[in-house]
Amino acid sequence: MESGGGKGGKVGGKVGGKIGGKTGGKGKTGAGKGKKAPISRASRAGLQFPVGRIHRMLKSRIPSNGRVGSTAAVYSAAILEYLTAEVLELAGNASKDLRVKRITPRHLQLAIRGDEELDTLVKATIAGGGVIPHIHKSLMNKGPPIGKPMKPTAVAGPGGVPKPAQQMQQMPAQQQHMPAAMMPK
Repeated sequence: MESGGGKGGKVGGKVGGKIGGKTGGKGKTGAGKGKKAPISRASRAGLQFPVGRIHRMLKSRIPSNGRVGSTAAVYSAAILEYLTAEVLELAGNASKDLRVKRITPRHLQLAIRGDEELDTLVKATIAGGGVIPHIHKSLMNKGPPIGKPMKPTAVAGPGGVPKPAQQMQQMPAQQQHMPAAMMPK
């Protein structure tokens, strides 16, 4: 005498039976009404940086159980990701200019100090970064070395024919700076 309806098996309610088409376990079989796979907040925001971890760290830094909005973590993760991408792009360009494939602290230093905004943002010393190449103007050579006379150079005359530098020195100062078409013949 079965009171379960004609199919046989256990008598009673839902205990141990296969109800609703699910076979049990964590398999994806069924009518699709099961639990959805969890989607991270970083992937929802389209970011690579972990929004959940940043939210946890923000909450741990707030005194006396303060509250942190969920969008604060998303915004902070987006800012950190943007700054990281910017620095890595500039450092990659610096390493490419030096014809190497690996980004070193030197490339990071050149990238950060070469960009005006990043230089004001990052005031820290980068270990192993070296110094930025710079020679002061007063130390640069402005003309020929002292004691050596200049070699005379040929300068184009009115017809496009070069004149020696001695003939140019004999001309009046006005004619030396005139275009060839305006020179008196």
